[in-house]
Amino acid sequence: MRRWLPHPLLSVSLVVLWLLLVNEFSTGHLVLGALLGWLIPFATSRFWPEQIRIRHPGVLLRFLGVFAVDIVRGCFHVAWLILKGPARLRPVFVEVPLDVETDLAISLLANTISLTPGTVSALLSWDRRTLIVHTIDTDDPAALVAEIKQRYEAPLKQVFEGGNA
Repeated sequence: MRRWLPHPLLSVSLVVLWLLLVNEFSTGHLVLGALLGWLIPFATSRFWPEQIRIRHPGVLLRFLGVFAVDIVRGCFHVAWLILKGPARLRPVFVEVPLDVETDLAISLLANTISLTPGTVSALLSWDRRTLIVHTIDTDDPAALVAEIKQRYEAPLKQVFEGGNA
């Protein structure tokens, strides 16, 4: 079964994404979405270096909720910073020591940080143990690092590596 449907979760996600993109639920779009949901993972399966295993789906859903709230909150915060004017900004680069080890977890952490308004992942160290993050405004870099580790890294470690949050 794995040979013909290598990534079932990705297949289901692609079908749902297709239906959301076309903004219409019909038999034709459902069939086309199912075809794409099967074909894309099947055609790209040899490029996936490891099998993805979600160990705690509830933690993943909670993580996605926190992430969505942080995006909305970040949008309002950045808008407020813009209205206050650039002279009051306190940009800084911080080093976030990484506990996650898998490529997927590191990639998702870096992308989560970059998609949250006001922060961007700038560099992953050569040994993959430190992530350099730029923030547009902070008065306490240590608190920012602690927040990233607690809100984003710990759940990702639990979901994809089986660690405790």
